[in-house]
Amino acid sequence: MSEKEKREYHSRSSGIFFETKRTLFKKKSPFQEIEVIENPYFGRVLLLDGLVQTTEKDEFFYHEMLIHPAMVTHHEPRQILIIGGGDGGALKQVLRHPIEEVRMVEIDPDVIAVAKKYFPWLLPSLEDDRANILIADGKEFLEKSRDKYDVVLVDSSEPVGPSVSLHKRNFYELIKDRLAPGGIACAQMGAPFYQGEALKRAKNDMKDVFGIARFYLSPVPTYPGGNWCYVYLSDQVDPFDIKREPPPDLQYYNLEIHKAAFALPNYLQKILANPPHPNIKV
Repeated sequence: MSEKEKREYHSRSSGIFFETKRTLFKKKSPFQEIEVIENPYFGRVLLLDGLVQTTEKDEFFYHEMLIHPAMVTHHEPRQILIIGGGDGGALKQVLRHPIEEVRMVEIDPDVIAVAKKYFPWLLPSLEDDRANILIADGKEFLEKSRDKYDVVLVDSSEPVGPSVSLHKRNFYELIKDRLAPGGIACAQMGAPFYQGEALKRAKNDMKDVFGIARFYLSPVPTYPGGNWCYVYLSDQVDPFDIKREPPPDLQYYNLEIHKAAFALPNYLQKILANPPHPNIKV
């Protein structure tokens, strides 16, 4: 592979590549390899362990769809918790709403430092007075915390490395314990085209934990398959019971997109309707 080309494999024989104008940053933190490259089309690209986390060009798809479905359906979202999200993109979207406080729990401080330096458009969010940034393991934080939150948002990376614990059933049981009455959680769930079995298992776990567990989709051009899956979790709030208009000047999300996002394609409906095969490990 050329030094001017970065590749991420989505299967053993296919994936995505980025022409690299220059490498701006590369470091092995105690948790993962962090790299920032510059691409002629997508601008600055953040990679963790070689996997794309965010780009200047398309980050709005992912962050708007992770955050706003919960925020517009909660009757009064004041106390917000983000697990992960060190690049600050989720934080930026939460702060578009009239909240009181948002806590962001990120395990790797180096990711936050890199975002501040190389993605300066996120700097105001990371330094907003309403934002409380905590360096901790998300699962351990939930185990020790006794605070309640109106909305919990899980902006984790793939279920490898430091994010493994954020994809287990007991993690979502902890989230449920930390939700205030009428609370909502949303989390990224991965690539439906490549990770169907993982989504199937997650659905079976989550429907046993929450009264409402609804998957929804959005495009994210640089993520595997170009289509990404999220889950909306609550015991009381239906995702179609919209309470308020979304913030102005969003690039992708609107209320029509919100409603359409929960309409799943046939292949994914079929996957989610069938019980997981007991011999398949994910």
